[in-house]
Amino acid sequence: MDDVTRVGAYREAGRVRCDLRPGALSPRVLSAGRGTARVALVATRALLLGGDHVRVEVHVGEGVELELVEVSGTVAYAGRGRSASWDVDVRVDARGLLVWDALPFVVADGADVARSTGVALAAGDAHGAGGAALLRETLVLGRSGEAGGRLRSRTRVDVSAPGATRTSGGVGGTGELAAPEGSGPPWQNDPAGPEHVRELFVEDLDLGDDRALPGILGDARVVDSVLCLGTRPPAPASVPEETTAPRRPPPRTSAPFGPLRLDLDGPGAVARHLGASTHDAGIDVVVAAWTTAAREARAAVAGPPRDATPSPSVAAPVDTDHTDPRTTLLTTGA
Repeated sequence: MDDVTRVGAYREAGRVRCDLRPGALSPRVLSAGRGTARVALVATRALLLGGDHVRVEVHVGEGVELELVEVSGTVAYAGRGRSASWDVDVRVDARGLLVWDALPFVVADGADVARSTGVALAAGDAHGAGGAALLRETLVLGRSGEAGGRLRSRTRVDVSAPGATRTSGGVGGTGELAAPEGSGPPWQNDPAGPEHVRELFVEDLDLGDDRALPGILGDARVVDSVLCLGTRPPAPASVPEETTAPRRPPPRTSAPFGPLRLDLDGPGAVARHLGASTHDAGIDVVVAAWTTAAREARAAVAGPPRDATPSPSVAAPVDTDHTDPRTTLLTTGA
């Protein structure tokens, strides 16, 4: 079954308008302020079964902060000979920020899953700030007592100049990403050359039968990662020592312990933990610290929104909720 879920957050007349299209996941607005929105993603049926092809498209408009909240994790069940896919495609415009602290994605015995994540960040505008994203991905191989099925995960992140063409990160895609119909401001697909798009992060993980070999995962069954994209997170020394992961590895595992930080050759970094369980990763602290830093960096250069009406009096706080959210939220679909 093919299901496309679309979430868009745009600034209009000083307000945030959310354009939500339910699919395998139903997006629901939790709150909306003058420049921020929180949207929950709720599964509309059992996920992920063999033959399912789930796609999530997210567009964060200029000067908007969007936080996606998952209410439950996802389990990919045995497909009985059929594979499944889970594709995420994200676009973040200038001075926009996406925060998505995703819950665990579990691959049960017998499952065959292809995951794809594509992120396009706008380059800095006249205000000097481009798009940014804070994404978490927790991959768990097998439920309790299981070895887990096969998982292939593909991640592509690029920084695009205004008007540049972006290619889709979806598995089996044509390479050309069309604009969602009626999803707010049109997505630009001008025929720009490849020099207008710069790769920030590229990764392919093929966790098949040989993943237990030394140098791949060993006996680890959890790959917990957080990506800070479009802005440089704080140095590790800024995280209090007493809140970091235990310095001793979990018993009976040869996998690296504690989150390992890798700085990208550009504005961003990756923190990753390989281990036997999710609770010993220490990634939660990193997510909190990096999210705060990304928000502070955005606030420092955000400046007044282009469509804001100046007022001689004191401006309202940026997190002030609208008294009538019905005037600013648009939900389409069943």
